[in-house]
Amino acid sequence: MRWSLIVLVALAACTDEPAPSRAPVVASSDVAPDTSGSALPGAVVGQALYVPAYSHVYSGNRQQPVDLTATLSIRNTDATAPIRLTRIRYAGSEGQVIRSYLEAPRTLGPLASAEFVVNENDRAGGAGASFMVEWTAEGAVSQPVVEAVMISTAYQQGISFVTEGRVVESVGL
Repeated sequence: MRWSLIVLVALAACTDEPAPSRAPVVASSDVAPDTSGSALPGAVVGQALYVPAYSHVYSGNRQQPVDLTATLSIRNTDATAPIRLTRIRYAGSEGQVIRSYLEAPRTLGPLASAEFVVNENDRAGGAGASFMVEWTAEGAVSQPVVEAVMISTAYQQGISFVTEGRVVESVGL
């Protein structure tokens, strides 16, 4: 009886539905190089992403600032193709570029990741800081996961949260 129940449960878990496939970013064969002054010139596929970040947040009734360490994480989710990071900029609350994190393009291999850190004592970005991330690829790839992780710990208390990148420009997608 016990074995019959196990077999019945195992068979009930089986399904004829196909396994979910990765959602590829499809490159269009008729996309001409972009000459409009885009941040992604000549890319076959690519995106510019806006990623909210916070060098500090406010706490309590007196709006006491809590300084945060921000880590930008970029993950190539494609199992077979690389992506190329072409520009990463960190901007402050007023939109001014505070620093650029790449001196030259950087390739992320399949399933590779890269991290860029804003130290906890760096308050230049303010509560409205952001990253602008631009990437390209030579063909169809899965979209990368781009997130910022903010964290701080003090006096046995901690705060942490994640923000996701949002596409502000696409080429060939």
